[in-house]
This record gives sequence, structure tokens and C-alpha cells, in this order.
Amino acid sequence: MEVGLQLQRPMSCRFHERGLFKFKHVLGSLASFNTAQSIQFISWRTECSTGGVSHEISASSDFSRKRGRRFSPRPKGSAPEGFMPKVPVGMSTQRDHKNNDDKKGSSMLVSSEYAGSTKKTPERKVAIKKEPVIGLPKNSQIEKGIVDETAKQIKEIPGTSKNFRVSNSSQLAGNGSLGRVGSVESDISEDAYQKSKYLAPDKSSDSVNDEVIEGDMKVSEDASLKSKMEWEAKLKMEMEAKLRMEMETKIKMEMEAKLRSEMEAKICKQEIEKLAQENFLKGTKMFVYPQVVKPDQDIEVFLNRSLSTLSDEPNVLIMGSFNDWRWRSFTARLNKTQFQGDWWSCQLHVPKESYKMDFVFFNGQSKYDNNDQKDFYITVEGGMDVLAFEDFLLEEKRREQEKLAEEKAKRERQEEEQRRIEAEKAADEADKEQAKKETERKREMLHQLTKRPARSVDNVWYIEPSDFKGEDFVRLYYNKSSGPLAHAEELWLHGGHNNWKDGLSIASRLVSSEKTGGDWWYAEVTVPDGALVLDWVFADGPPQKAVVYDNNGHQDFHAIVPKTVPEELYWIEEEHQTYRKLQEQRRIREEAVRAKAEKTAHMKAETKERTLRKFLLSQKHIVHTDPLDVKAGSTVMVFYNPANTVLSGKSEVWFRYSFNRWTHHMGPLPPQKMLHVENSSHVKTTVKVPLDAYMMDFVFSEREDGGIFDNKNSMDYHIPVSGSVAKEPPMHIVHIAVEMAPIAKVGGLGDVVTSLSRAVQDLNHNVDIILPKYDCLKHGNVKDFEYQRSYHWGGTEIKVWTGKVEGLVVYFLEPQNGFFRTGCIYGCKNDGQRFGLFCHAALEFLLQGGFHPDILHCHDWSSAPVSWLFKDYYMHYGLGKTRVVFTIHNLEFGAELIGKAMAHSHKATTVSPTYSKEVAGHPAIAPHLYKFHGIINGIDQDIWDPFNDNFIPVSYTSENVDEGKRAAKEALQQRVGLKKADLPLVGIISRLTHQKGIHLIKHAIWHTIERNGQVVLLGSAPDPRIQNDFVNLANQLHSGHGDHARLCLNYDEPLSHLIYAGADFILVPSIFEPCGLTQLTAMRYGSIPVVRKTGGLYDTVFDVDHDKESAEAQGLEPNGFNFDGADTAGVDYALNRAISAWYDGRDWFNSLRKKVMQQDWSWNRPALDYMELYHSARKN
Repeated sequence: MEVGLQLQRPMSCRFHERGLFKFKHVLGSLASFNTAQSIQFISWRTECSTGGVSHEISASSDFSRKRGRRFSPRPKGSAPEGFMPKVPVGMSTQRDHKNNDDKKGSSMLVSSEYAGSTKKTPERKVAIKKEPVIGLPKNSQIEKGIVDETAKQIKEIPGTSKNFRVSNSSQLAGNGSLGRVGSVESDISEDAYQKSKYLAPDKSSDSVNDEVIEGDMKVSEDASLKSKMEWEAKLKMEMEAKLRMEMETKIKMEMEAKLRSEMEAKICKQEIEKLAQENFLKGTKMFVYPQVVKPDQDIEVFLNRSLSTLSDEPNVLIMGSFNDWRWRSFTARLNKTQFQGDWWSCQLHVPKESYKMDFVFFNGQSKYDNNDQKDFYITVEGGMDVLAFEDFLLEEKRREQEKLAEEKAKRERQEEEQRRIEAEKAADEADKEQAKKETERKREMLHQLTKRPARSVDNVWYIEPSDFKGEDFVRLYYNKSSGPLAHAEELWLHGGHNNWKDGLSIASRLVSSEKTGGDWWYAEVTVPDGALVLDWVFADGPPQKAVVYDNNGHQDFHAIVPKTVPEELYWIEEEHQTYRKLQEQRRIREEAVRAKAEKTAHMKAETKERTLRKFLLSQKHIVHTDPLDVKAGSTVMVFYNPANTVLSGKSEVWFRYSFNRWTHHMGPLPPQKMLHVENSSHVKTTVKVPLDAYMMDFVFSEREDGGIFDNKNSMDYHIPVSGSVAKEPPMHIVHIAVEMAPIAKVGGLGDVVTSLSRAVQDLNHNVDIILPKYDCLKHGNVKDFEYQRSYHWGGTEIKVWTGKVEGLVVYFLEPQNGFFRTGCIYGCKNDGQRFGLFCHAALEFLLQGGFHPDILHCHDWSSAPVSWLFKDYYMHYGLGKTRVVFTIHNLEFGAELIGKAMAHSHKATTVSPTYSKEVAGHPAIAPHLYKFHGIINGIDQDIWDPFNDNFIPVSYTSENVDEGKRAAKEALQQRVGLKKADLPLVGIISRLTHQKGIHLIKHAIWHTIERNGQVVLLGSAPDPRIQNDFVNLANQLHSGHGDHARLCLNYDEPLSHLIYAGADFILVPSIFEPCGLTQLTAMRYGSIPVVRKTGGLYDTVFDVDHDKESAEAQGLEPNGFNFDGADTAGVDYALNRAISAWYDGRDWFNSLRKKVMQQDWSWNRPALDYMELYHSARKN
């Protein structure tokens, strides 16, 4: 087939100096292209005589005919209808036909059906040649990459062979000539090509001549090539035509856009000129175009300099921002315009987030036109409003925080990995050093050993063969009559090697030998590989069963291995093996520590999450939300039950709320009338939670304008919000106390100060503690202890020391008058004077040190003076924002000082709700009940943790509580000398005072023994008479009931842990107990508390038979046994039920201790309650 290229000269086109072929990549199926298309050459550069005229070269072909049709050559001179004869285009590849009618070297002319005009047009004959034409100007070449891509796409079409080729751009010539573009020739159909592709001669057929077969194969191959080339040309032309059409469309669109732009610019100029004239005549200082400003738009700002304070300035600039100066600031220079008046202008872009543009003009230095101090502004129409922009800013902040958090986490991971690598390196070096030392030690020991061994001992033992090495099989002979085994019925060899390096590694029974000259026996053994020395003894039985030994007079038997590996090589290998062993041991140890730490953290997190959920559900009988977990940016439903509040029976309930402890920038929001819930006493309302809310705050009222309020006894209702882009600002709390565990502890006060401070600090608040510097401090528990400074107060120098205790910053105050160099915390005749000085010195330290705490928390009578000294001397002199919280730990001491502190503090607490009711009528408390609250104490779950307790034999959790407590009971029985038996064990850990019910303790000991139980008591009495009484009781019990009772009358910290873990029950029969930590610790270790119902014991222990409802009200299950009276009948009633449950329902009892272990009696919940109290104090 021949392809005709038509050269046309459309006169409507302009001449372009340079010409380029431009191709675009064609995507999609090639089969979808039209069959007859052409390529247009735009800006064709030519050097021929037809310069000044644009030329178009088109190549077309029609493949629409039936595929099986063959194309025949037209008679010379003939042409299709409607066409002028064309000069044949030379083919670059020709083949001879069987019919040699054509002249040699001529080309066959095959034309498609053209749908063109019969009008004669100027033509140029372009020969398609095989030879490439060089000299094409660089910027007139076809874009090579595009053509190559086209060729690549054609090659990838199924059915094409690797012989199929498309010429590249280097074959297209400039200067008006065209090289080979991709001419094709075909005499057969595509069907023939597909058939011929798989045609192969049948060599087994006798009827086919070999020459005929070869000829047919050649014809088939030629036909396939022609068919492929024909298909190539067709696809190429379709692609080129499509590219041309796209180029034409693009040019047309660009011209239209340019024209439209020019028209718009002209209209804009006219409008601006009109506006400038109008504003000039009106005397307007500035205007903006377009007049209606929209988001994401370019605008032009105009200033009439002559009306501005900048009228004499050569430079005029604009400075501004968007959305009340909160978004994207800008500065730009204005240029003078040609409009009537002294108009200056600049162009600005309005961001899509804008609702307002704020700006001023200035001279680039210090002279401004700020619209008479009101600034200029332009309202942006159709975009965000203020609230939408606030949400947008919060989203931006959230994304920024997420990015920062991700970067921080990445840095922390990298730092952690670096620390791990460094630690690994250091540990590895330590292992190498230790391996070296151990090897040297073994080498020296073995060296000393090899000085003594021989290959045999006459008439005692010898080895055959005498020359042997590691892994050899030898016989070791022993003269039975030579030692203590002469009368043994059996003889055994227990052996090892290299000074028993691997312990007992050889055990072999000896058999009798026929050797004479003694009672000779022998054992057959394999010498261990690497043995330098063999070690053994003889015995009358196998390992673990032998009784009589011959161990060579306690020196064991040793024999040198004659043919050993070189000693240096052995010790090199020994050191390497020791190193590998140390590494493996370390890896196992570190993995165990890591796994335990991960499990501990997981359990603590789970416990904390459960506690928070219970905290939210604890007020469900009054108020709750749906969903329970309130998230920032969400909408929640608030449900309220007025039937349980002061608003019971009111016809209306109004919801009054805000966020972030009433400090949110939106302020208190308008009251919402709550709607009644069908078939319920509840009312409800819907609340949209802002993205920057971390707390939802609300109260309820009977009317829109107020009336009666339910504000939770002045505490208000608060629900935490998760996922906020804002974080709650940390509060600064300072505890001023005279006790702190573990460095200065006498009673529970010291535990509370330390544990509460740690729990609040874990909530991301800042906590400091001020403590006297006693000379009896346990300095070993203080880290980074150092002198800081000194100051004077009341004529006394006060030295200040700092350190960290349990991760808390502590300031130790040391008056130089010797008040705290007494060797004790309490017990001096001038305790009131000592602690009064300390309280005043602490406040002075805060003032002089520039501290501005939010909360001062003082405790009991000993630091009560802080409350009135603060109000009298410091509240108005630098500590104005500070609020004082006072906690009563025990009203039994210092009632007068406590009463004065109650009057001067902003909020007051005691250590349990029930104890607060029990003391409510006390004269020191009664006048101040409106600010008095009971908050239960907690225990430090890091100190009291059976999973990480080094004082008990087996670590355990609620999952393996039976195993752990069984092992602990056995260890406890062994430790104190009780009978090892499976009996109910009652533990008592207490100070022996009348407050603790010592008469009930004595009775309970005897009653437990009567019930065939065991008792362990740990405690001491500050009163010598009580102490002596219990010493006599201990002697009586030990002599008559030593298997069932032990009294340890001193303080023993490790033993207390073992009692909590090993006991089945913990008895706490206190006459009064403000809180009590013993019962809480007992439950942490899975021991069931047996208590008298008073104070904190009543609030924490719920009887399994009587308190199910009260437990459920607290989100708990019953967890122990309790009694009411203070007589022996009451304690018998509780103990009998407990011991009977142990004997008669062991499975039930085991499940009970698993349940109590899962209850959270840590500081998680009390810390939340104290934070509510602190915030309430600040609000007031």
C-alpha cells in the first residue's frame, strides 16, 4: 500500500517563521480511532520557494474495507473519481511478485477513497524514503519523546511482532522534505496474517515438495509483515489526526479566553475609572473593586492620598489582616494611578476563610492613617461567618497539634531507640567484661586443679585407654574395696568435667570386672567434648537416690584428659560461650522486665479508664449524657432527673451551661428549656460541644431568669470532654504539711500527702510540697537533695533545701533556731510553737520566692495556722489569686486549731463521706458545713501492687490470685512459724490503740482459733501498758496455740506485705475510723476485709449479705463482711460468716477475692474529686 501525502496552502493562515511537529500522548484504546484521519503541521518552517505561505501536509488512508480483501494495483494513469492523478510515492521496501509485469524498481500505487474536492490545489510531492534525512533544525524537529511513546504503544498492541517498527522523529526532515514516516505495504488481510503466523511445514508428508514448502513459508512471512505494516500505518494516522484536532481545539479555546480576558479588562478599567471619579467627587478616602468582596478573590484597594494623613508622603503602603486581625497578615506597596484625583492602589487576594478584611495605611515607617483609630475594614460576603471561622481555626489548631504530636512521638521513638542502642552497647561491653572475668576465674581454678590430678591412682582407679580425648569412649575402673563403698550392693559414677563446669553431666552404673588384685568394677563413659579435666565421685546409687559416697575425702576425683585441644583455643571458646550465655540470660531478663512493665502499664490504664467511667456514671441517677463519652466537636444529649434534686416537682427546668470551667470565650450560653422525656421523670436538651472544649459545665434552674438552682451544693456539674484541641491549663497546688511518706511518716497523713500529690500530678497539674527539715528525715529516699538558698523571717534565718521524693518536688525549711533538731516529728512540749513557726515561714518562702499557687492545701492541726495567717498577712500582699483548702485527717487532735482553720479556709474536707457526717455536729465543724466535703482516701497502687511486690514469693493479679495467695500463705506460715496447713488465716495489721478496737482484736484472735483458723497480728502500741498487755497475750498464745497464732509486736514493712498477700481475711474492728487504708490494701491483695461499720470502713466495705444495693449505687459489688456494734457479738457475727464461707463455699470465696482485686481503691477517683474541689474553691 502507498500513502499519499498532500501538501496544501490554506491562505487564511499566517506564516510562522519556525515550524514544529507537535504530538500528544494518546490514551485509551487505539481501536476506537477513526480510520481516515490526518496530521496537521503547525508553523511549518520551510526554505523552499513557497515561503510566506503556511503549508499543511496530510496523510490519509482508508481501512474500512473488509479485512479479507486484497488491494489490486490500478492501471497506470487511472485515478479514482473526483481526484486528480497523483505522482506515485516511492516505497522504501519492495518485493518481487511472481507476475513480473511491473517494471523493475517501480512502486505500486494503492490509494484509499478520498472524500475531497475536485478543485485543483497546489501540491508538493513528497517522497517517502528509507534513508534518514539529516540537517533538521533543532527547534523544528518533532518532539522525539512523544513519537517514541506512540511507537511504544503500537508495539504493545496484542498480535504485533517484534519485527514491527515505527520510524522516530529523527527520520522526519526539515527544509520542506519528509523522510520515512512509517510506510507500509500489504497484499493480504489481517486474517491471513494471523493464520500465517502459526503456519509450519509438515516434514513428515511425502506429498509435499520441500521447495514448495519453503516458498509458501516465504510468502506467508511476507504477507504477515505487510499486514503488520498496514495496521501500523492505520493506527498511527488515527493518533496523529486526534492530536491535530486536540491542538486545534486548544488554540481556539486559548484565543477565545484571551479575547474574553481583554474584554473583561477593558470593562473593569471603565468601571474602576467611573468609581474613582464618583468617589473623588464625593470626597471618599478609599474604595475597593469589586465593590462586593467575596472569598478567594483578587481585589484592588484604592486610597485617595490627598484626603489621607499620608498626603505628603512619597511612599504609601497598606498593612492588614483578616477576620479581626486574626488571620493571614499582609503588607503591600500602593502605586499611583492615572485616574482623576490622587488615587493610589494595590492588588490583594482575599483568602477563602475570610469574613472581614482589616487594614491601615502607612508610609513604611511610623506614620499611619488608621481611620481615626478605628482602622479600615471591608466585609467579605458569602463566606464563613464568625462561628464557622472559629471552628476552622480550631480544626487548623487540631491539625497542627496532631502534626506536632506526630513529630514529638517520632523524636521520642528515635531518642528511645538511641537510648536502647546505647544501653545495649553498654550492656554488651559489660557482658564481655564479665565473661572475661569469669573465664579467668575458671582458668585459674582449673589450673590449680590440674596440678593435682593424675591418669590413675594405684589400687584405687585408672582409665583405659590411658590416652584419650574428648568424645572418646573409655572405661573407668574402680577398686570397690579401696573406700567406703566396699559393702555397697550397687556402684554408680556421678561425673562432670572442667571442675564441674556444667554440673552433673555423667551418670553410669559400674559393673564387676574380672581383673584380679582387688575388687575391681568399671563404668563405660564418653569423655565430654572440650574436657580438660574429668571430675567424678562414686556412690551406692544413681543421682538423687544415693546415700553413701566415695568423694576422695571431700576433694572429688579428678583426671587429666591427655589429648586435649590447645589450651588457648579452649579458653577463647570458653570465654565466647560464657559471653553468649550472659547475653541470653540478659535478654531473657530484660524481656521479662519489659513484659511485666507493659502489663503493669496496661492494667493501670484499664483501671483508670474504668474508674473514670464509674465517675461519670456515679451521678447517673441525677444527670448523664448520651453518649457517655463526650467528644469535642460533637453533639450530645443531656438527661436530667429533677425528681432527685431540689427542682423536684418544678413545672420547668432550664439548662444553663458553658465550657472549660466557665472560662470559654463564648461565655455562659443562653439558657435552654429542657424537654420532657416520655414515660420518664427525666428531661433532656441538646448541646453542641465546641472543638476547643475540654470540660462541659452546667447547672439547672426552675426558670429562665433563675429562681431555685441545682448547682450540686455549689460545686456545679462538670463532665470532661475528650479530643479537644485545647488543653486544660495546669493548676499549681502547694501542700504545706508536717508529714510525708516515706521520709517523715507517722500515720496516714503522710501517705495522703504523697499519694494525693502524685495522683494530681499525673493529671498534668503542678504540685509542690513544703516540709520541715527534720534531723530524722530518711535522706535515702530523697533524690537530688541540695541546698538552695536562705531567707530571714522573725529574726530567724531559714535555710531552704530542695529534693525529689517519689517524683515530687519538695522544699525543706530548716529554721536555724533548732526547732526541728529534736530527733522526732511529734512529741515535743512546744509542738504548737514549732509548727506555727513552720507555717509562717512557709508562707514567707512563697512570697519571697515569687510563687503564685492556685491552691494552698494544709492538713490537720499541725498546718492549720496556714489558713488564717494567709488571710491576715498574705492574701492582699502578693498571693491574691490563691485559695486555701484544709483537710481534717483526725478530729481527735487539735480541735480548737481545726475549728479556726475551718473558719478561714475557702474549702474544707475530711477523709470519707461517712466521717464527715459523723463529725458534722462538732462545734468546730457545724458552722461551716456549707463548704465541708468528705472525700475517701486511696492507696498508692505502685507501692501496694501484688504484681510487682518484691516481698512476696509469687507475683499475681486477679487472673492468678489463687496461685499467688497460696504461695504467699505458705511463705507466711513458714516465716512466723505457723503450722503449714490449708486453714483460714486472719491477718491483723494495726496500731494497738483503743481507737482500733483492741478489745475486739483480742476476742477475734481467740474466736478464730476456736473455729480452727490461724491468726497473724502485726502492730505495736504507743502506750506501754497496752504493749505489755499484748506481749503477755503473745506468750500465752505461742505456748498453747503456737500452730495457730503469732503476734509480731513491732513494725515490719516486708512482713506487712506478706500478711496482706497470705491472709484470707484482714480484720479492722475500729471503734472509729476517719478513712482507713488497711481494708483498701487488703482488697488490693485479694484478702477479704472484715470490718466494723464506721467512717471510711462503712464507705468502702459492702457486706456480701446485706449491702448489695448500696454497693450498686457506687458502681461496685459487695466485697466483704461487716458488723455494727462495738461488742464481741458483732465481731463474732461477721467472723463466723466469713470463716464458714471459706470452709463451705471455696469456689464462691475464690471468685469473691478475684472481684475485690478488680475494684479500684487507688487515688484515681479521689484525685478527680479533689480537682473538682480545687476548681470550686477558685471559682468562689
